[in-house]
Amino acid sequence: MPVSVLFLIDLGICFISVLISYLLRFNFNIPAEEFNSLFWVIPSLLAIRTISNLIFQTHRGIIRLTNTSDVQRVFLSVACGSIFIMLFNPILLRICGTYLIPYSITVIECVFTIFLMVTMRIGVKVLLIEWFSTGKEKSKVVIVGSGDTGLTAKRAIERDAGAKYGVVAFIDDDPGRRGKKVQGVHVKQQTELFEMINDQEIQLVILARTDIEADQKQNIIDSCLVNNIKVFSVPPVSSWINGELSFKQIKKINVKDLLERSIIDIHTENIRKELQGKRVLVTGAAGSIGSEMVKQILPFKPSKLILLDQAESPLYELERELQDELNYSGFEIVVGDIRNEARMRNVFQHFQPEYVFHAAAYKHVPLMENNPSEALLTNVKGTRVLADLASEFGVKKFVMVSTDKAVRPTNVMGASKRVAEIYVQSLGQVSQTKFITTRFGNVLGSNGSVIPIFARQIERGGPVTVTHPDVTRFFMTIPEACLLVLEAGTYGQGGEIFLFDMGKSVKIKDLVEKMIKLSGLTLNKDITIKYTGLRPGEKLYEELLNDKENTVETHHKRIMKALVQEFDFKMVEQAINEMIPFFETQNNEEIVKRMKLLVPEYKSKNSIFEQLDQDTTNTI
Repeated sequence: MPVSVLFLIDLGICFISVLISYLLRFNFNIPAEEFNSLFWVIPSLLAIRTISNLIFQTHRGIIRLTNTSDVQRVFLSVACGSIFIMLFNPILLRICGTYLIPYSITVIECVFTIFLMVTMRIGVKVLLIEWFSTGKEKSKVVIVGSGDTGLTAKRAIERDAGAKYGVVAFIDDDPGRRGKKVQGVHVKQQTELFEMINDQEIQLVILARTDIEADQKQNIIDSCLVNNIKVFSVPPVSSWINGELSFKQIKKINVKDLLERSIIDIHTENIRKELQGKRVLVTGAAGSIGSEMVKQILPFKPSKLILLDQAESPLYELERELQDELNYSGFEIVVGDIRNEARMRNVFQHFQPEYVFHAAAYKHVPLMENNPSEALLTNVKGTRVLADLASEFGVKKFVMVSTDKAVRPTNVMGASKRVAEIYVQSLGQVSQTKFITTRFGNVLGSNGSVIPIFARQIERGGPVTVTHPDVTRFFMTIPEACLLVLEAGTYGQGGEIFLFDMGKSVKIKDLVEKMIKLSGLTLNKDITIKYTGLRPGEKLYEELLNDKENTVETHHKRIMKALVQEFDFKMVEQAINEMIPFFETQNNEEIVKRMKLLVPEYKSKNSIFEQLDQDTTNTI
């Protein structure tokens, strides 16, 4: 409806309301004197309503999208106009000896005008919805959660997509709501939801609860995917536009929802005591793990954050994000290579860090399998350089980010990280610095993660490449991993290797199939999976523990401490001192052989270095 037409309709309503008010006030028998006053009352009232409607823009709302904010504007416009009349009446009485409009009629007219303007908008909205939905079958929607978020989602659907979707039930196990109706919609239990899903009585499920348990959420998603029922989720309130939810913001679930676990409870006060007012160095700060570590550390108010990375452009992007988006300035950007001892010494001398979170590393298995000398230089020598300087300059704690691939390694990358673990753990025996190692598996969204690769392949129409139908991996989100690193790092007292509860390992084939269904495609019809074979150094199953290792519980249910074999520092130092010079000769075979001497459980898989495992006599 054009705004000019709506504006004139509103004025017409005001005209009708004032006539009704006079009729009601005088019992449908308006005295001649009062009737004559209408000739100047009506123009005056319409002028006041015109001004107030223009001020509050009551005619600018879209009728079919009428919501509470439109109603509020109508109420404020009419109420302010009526208040003005009441305040102006005593002034006019003194000047002319009469009121502009009697108080009683002003009140009656105000109520009628608000009622009619609001009713007109809602009535037209309902008629338009019915008009556009006539003859069209609506998709049946179930909303999980009948709280404020669920009700808001229902209103968003009715307002923005009422012609296509109709809410047929809320799901809520609250005994107080069982069997009742909320906004005319039945509230059912979760068991009834699965019955509706299995019977395919519905076409869409919307998750509108923030407190839903991860296992419960997974069961709902899995059941919907099996039965080809769409699953959407309501975004957090903080992301709603101007505090209001629109149907377009209710999005399909994504791969993170498929792998989501219960929220981590961390001891923020302990972390605050450790980091507040301290100088903290983060290596690999521009990477996916390092940058998230930086953001997780910020709330604990360190006196200075030193962000170190050799990747210039990503480091610049992080700087802009911290300044422009997070409005944080208590950091220093350092471009540098952890393998360069002179540069790192300058960093430690200048900034005197008290805590180091070491996330810089080469992490890609196939690349490092083909470039062992670089894995040696960065993962081993780079870590040794940092650890030695941390010990020399009296760093309180050095927290190393490691990987599950360091457990019984089958590739150069995992072996190089295991060598780095052994070095920092043994160095802690002769140093005042507390060296702590944290291990975890794959993180969603990290640079080079398989999940974005799968998503791009699905978007292109496939095929989706998976190495092996039985391959499994552990997954966790980047924020989840970084929170646990902070928790373990502040809890550790030196020498520990902490393992994170990664949940159940995920079969990659099953994950890809779910991602395909989420994209609205049918496997082997719209898109296919292509098996490419395990890449050099890869294994079917990742592990978090070595056979010789056991674990003990810690203060946190999601963090375990590994009871690992201890190494003599002098022996480890000598082995690494002999290993690093082979970078200069670029003798990859000798580099890998030296790694196998220090890490005897390192057995190559799908690699040219498998031949080195035939000689079982080499040990340190």
